Amino acid sequence: MNNFKLIQTSGWSDYELIDTGGYEKLERFGEFTISRPEPQACWNKTLSPTEWDSLTHAMFIKSSDKERNSEKGQWVMLKKMKEQWFINYAYKEMKLRFRLGLTSFKHLGIFPEQADNWNYIFDSIKEINVTQPKVLNLFAYTGGASLAAKAAGADVVHVDSVKQVVNWSHENMEASGLHGIRWVVEDAMKYVKRELRRGNKYEGIILDPPAYGRGPDGEKWVLEEQINELMAHCSELLNPEKAFIVVNLYSMGFSALVVHNLLKSFVKNIQHEEYGELYFKDKSGNDLPLGTFVRAKTF
Repeated sequence: MNNFKLIQTSGWSDYELIDTGGYEKLERFGEFTISRPEPQACWNKTLSPTEWDSLTHAMFIKSSDKERNSEKGQWVMLKKMKEQWFINYAYKEMKLRFRLGLTSFKHLGIFPEQADNWNYIFDSIKEINVTQPKVLNLFAYTGGASLAAKAAGADVVHVDSVKQVVNWSHENMEASGLHGIRWVVEDAMKYVKRELRRGNKYEGIILDPPAYGRGPDGEKWVLEEQINELMAHCSELLNPEKAFIVVNLYSMGFSALVVHNLLKSFVKNIQHEEYGELYFKDKSGNDLPLGTFVRAKTF
């Protein structure tokens, strides 16, 4: 059976992808519209430069045009807007609320395409038939997946190496009317190894590792060099009876088949698996790829 899927993320009322092209994307987050670099949008824009400018509240300018994949740069304000604001996401009984802001690395505090993974996490926890299943979220950023797991009734451990980002996640939890997530500021690999020594098990593991990164004590993370080891350790942490795993990657050139093969190597009793790409469709019909994923259940 071919379980490869192209999944168009939908269900947002507070987010839309307006236009893409020229290595940029134009997005609406609630009441404000943002223009940001997008290295995969190599086609032409549909809207004119005048139309982009008329819609844009803030645009991110890279430090150097020679560094297409660089996240360094600065924001230019074209219209008056708030420094911080909130948007909402809803799915079934799950009601999430996120605080957004313009960061120095072009991010706003959320990756909207991940909503489809949040739905999968929520549904998996509801289906697993375990009283308060334990869920581990690694490289957890501002906590969308953690909130989805907590909203479904899980006991959630949220791990990220950046204290400010973990604090941001805590704000999102409180804004969403949730409580009880355990916050851990640590290198993901170190934490997983320690959990193995403790003999802990999880019914759900979520990973969204970057291509490159640093732990709080300078630990180096390189995706292609360490993902095999991390997947091996995570498979040992999974409850052997009932568990799910979600892996998301945003690394250009890294196929979903890679993680599919890794998962197949380490998790032997998979009952259901799907892997592929997440994407958004802009208002002109262009499909913007926004990461590869693999999701699997042993029940």
